[in-house]
Amino acid sequence: MNILVTGVAGFIGYHVSKQLLEQGHQVIGVDNLNDYYDVSLKHYRLSLLEEYETLIFIKGDISEKLVCEQVFSSYAIDKVIHLAAQAGVRYSFLNPDVYIQSNITGFFNVMNACVTHHIAHFIYASSSSVYGNNLELNQLDSVTDQPVSLYAATKKANEVLAYSYSVMHGLATTGLRFFTVYGPFGRPDMAYYKFTKNILEGKAITVFEKGELLRDSTYITDIVNGIIKAMDHPLNEPVPYQIFNLGNHKPVTVNKLIKAIEKHTKKKAIIEYLPMQKGDVRHTYADISISKKILGYSPKVSLDEGISHFVKWYQSFFGDKND
Repeated sequence: MNILVTGVAGFIGYHVSKQLLEQGHQVIGVDNLNDYYDVSLKHYRLSLLEEYETLIFIKGDISEKLVCEQVFSSYAIDKVIHLAAQAGVRYSFLNPDVYIQSNITGFFNVMNACVTHHIAHFIYASSSSVYGNNLELNQLDSVTDQPVSLYAATKKANEVLAYSYSVMHGLATTGLRFFTVYGPFGRPDMAYYKFTKNILEGKAITVFEKGELLRDSTYITDIVNGIIKAMDHPLNEPVPYQIFNLGNHKPVTVNKLIKAIEKHTKKKAIIEYLPMQKGDVRHTYADISISKKILGYSPKVSLDEGISHFVKWYQSFFGDKND
C-alpha cells in the first residue's frame, strides 16, 4: 500500500515508517523538522529511512492547508498514519499557540484531506494524557473531559473531531492512546532520556513528587506493533470510529525507572527532588483488554529489557562521556 506518515522524522514516526518500509509498503513521509529538540536527531532518523527506495520524503508543515492538499493530490494514498504533533506537557504552558496550530489546525487539515481524497483509513496518535488525574484505571470508558494541560486538551479535541467526521462523512478513524513511549532514537525531552544522559555525565537529575509518580512505560516496538495491527483492522459500521489504549499494562514508579537506568549504566544517580509540577498526572495505567481482544495487541518488552536496549543505543550513539 501507499501509506502517508506525518511526523515521519519523529521518534514514533521513524520506527513505524521503518517497519512499513521493511514490509514492502511505500511510505510518503511528511515532516516540518522543527527545532523543539535537536534537529540533528531528526535528520539522522530520516537519513536511515532514506536508505529505502520506497520512501518519499516531503518537508512541509501540515498546519498549512496548501501543503496537505499538495501531498494528497500528488500521491495515490491508501491509508494515513497521523503522528505529527507538538509534544510535551510543560512546553504547552510556555508556547500554547504552537499546540493549537499543529495539534488542532494540522490535525483538521490532514483529516479533512482524507475525506476529500476518499482515504480508506485515518489512524492518529492520541495520548494517555486525556485521562488527566482520573483515579480509575485508565479504561476506554473512563472520564476524559478533564485535561490538566493544553497538550492533553488538544489530544482530546482530536478524538472528538475524529468522531464527528466518522459520523458526518463515514471516514474510518482510529485513535491510539499511547502510554509513555520510550526506546532508541527517542525524544531528548523525555524523562528516561534526560535521566540516562545526566547519570552518564555525572550530573544531577530532577525528580518530582519524591519519584512516586506511576508511569506505564511502553517500549517502542510494542507501540509500532500496535499501530500496524490497528492499521490493518477493519472498522465497524454504522460509525467507523474506534479508540484503543496502547500501553504496557505494567506501570512502575519513577524511582524504579531510575533504578533500572542505574543498573544498565552502572552508575548512581544524583537526585534533586522537587514538588509535583503543573500539568503532570499522578499515574498512567493502561487497560489494554480491548486492544488485546480486538487487535491481538500484546506488549512483549519489560521495562528492564527496554531500558537495557535504550542505554546500549545511547552509549553507542553518543559514547559514554565518562570513559
